[in-house]
Amino acid sequence: MVAVVGPSGAGKDSLIHIAKAHFAGRPEVDFVRRVITRPTDAGGEAHLGVSTADFSTLKEGGAFAVDWDAHGLSYGIPAAVHEKLALGHLVIANGSRSALPHFARAFSPLVVVNVTASPEVLAERLTARGRESRAEILERLKRGSLAVDGDYDVVDIDNSGLLADAGEKLIATLEDILAGRRNR
Repeated sequence: MVAVVGPSGAGKDSLIHIAKAHFAGRPEVDFVRRVITRPTDAGGEAHLGVSTADFSTLKEGGAFAVDWDAHGLSYGIPAAVHEKLALGHLVIANGSRSALPHFARAFSPLVVVNVTASPEVLAERLTARGRESRAEILERLKRGSLAVDGDYDVVDIDNSGLLADAGEKLIATLEDILAGRRNR
């Protein structure tokens, strides 16, 4: 299992999209479609949007291998990923640094890809989204660390520059895992 994490605006969805295109047609590589309590057409990653009530029902029914709450939303990684992992597939999921203890309990081995960008780049990208004022964004960025805390196998990717360069690093990391040159 590979959990791609990082702050909002770092480019996780964009990098996953690049990797997904690269690995298209490779049946041993699976990209998780998360379940999120926001509309499916809300933009960003391709996810399954559900209501809060439906999410709770799914959770109570054991539908998730991992679930967490962040930024007023609930997120779930479908339990079906265990079937893919049992087949020896490489599974990639958009995760959250706060949920890594849950990922570590559910998946072993686990590789964490920590996507970061400079605070200036993050502020620029978040401002362009228009969800918060620049002052709110800068205050939030001052509070948050870009590091992954804990004893995890972490690959750091700085996405402050060209998206293609960061995409190449993610693809190389995933290829290394598939080739057995990194924990699996």
